[in-house]
Amino acid sequence: MSDPLPPFERAALLLDLDGTLLDLVDVPDAVVVPEGLINTLRTIRKQIGDALAIVTGRPVETIDRLLGDAPYAVAGEHGGAFRCAPGAAIERPDHKAPPMEWIERATRLAAAHPSTILEQKPRGFGVHFRQDPDAGQVIHGVLSGLVEGSPDFELMQGLMLWEIRPKGINKGLAVTHLMSRPPFQGRLPVFIGDDVTDQDGIRAARSMGGAGLFVPDIFGSPVRVRDWLHGIALRGAWENFALRGAWENFALRGA
Repeated sequence: MSDPLPPFERAALLLDLDGTLLDLVDVPDAVVVPEGLINTLRTIRKQIGDALAIVTGRPVETIDRLLGDAPYAVAGEHGGAFRCAPGAAIERPDHKAPPMEWIERATRLAAAHPSTILEQKPRGFGVHFRQDPDAGQVIHGVLSGLVEGSPDFELMQGLMLWEIRPKGINKGLAVTHLMSRPPFQGRLPVFIGDDVTDQDGIRAARSMGGAGLFVPDIFGSPVRVRDWLHGIALRGAWENFALRGAWENFALRGA
C-alpha cells in the first residue's frame, strides 16, 4: 500500500532523478531525458505554485543541464548543494572537501578496474561498478578504509555505487531545507525515490505530514513514474498509479 497523498493544491513534489525520473544506465553521463518529460514537469510546477524540486546525488549543475528550468529548485549532492530558485546562486553548507590523496587513491582504484567509473563532486566522490559487479567488494574495502575514523566523512551505499560524502548531509535534511523555503513552505511534501539513499527523504516527507513513495514498491519503474506524472499534468490533479504493474485507486488525504 502507498501513503495517502495530501490534497493536490497543498502539495509540494520532490523527485529523485536516476531510477525515478530517468532510466538507470551503466554510464551516468549517458543518461537520456525522454521527450516530453521537461514539459510535463513544467506543467506540474505551474499547477502546484512552483513547488517542484529535484533531490539527487548528482551536482546541481548536472540537473540544470539536463532539465533546465523545469524544476523550481534543486538539492544536489544528497543535500550538499542547493539552488533554491530558478537562476539563483548555488548554496553550499559548510562542509570540507575530501583530501586529495583520497581522490588519487580512488583514481588508481578505478584505473585498476577499467569498467568502473569514478564520479567526482565538489564535496565527495563515488565509484560506480554497475558494469563490473565483482569489483564492488574491493571498492568497498578501499573506500571504507579511507573514511575509517574520519570525523568529517562517511561511506554511503547506492545502487551499484559506493560513495564518500561529508557527514551530516542526506536527502532527509535536503527535504527539510527545501520545505523551509518558499514556495515549498506551508505545503505538504510528496517525495519519490528509488534508492537506499532516498529512504531519508521518504522518512522526512512522512514526518511532515506528507507522503513518501518508493519506486520499486509503488511504480516498479521510471517509465511508470513518468506515465503517472504525465497524467497529473493532463488533469491538474493526482492520477491513478501502477502498484507493481496493476492500476489501483488510492485515497487522497482530506478527500
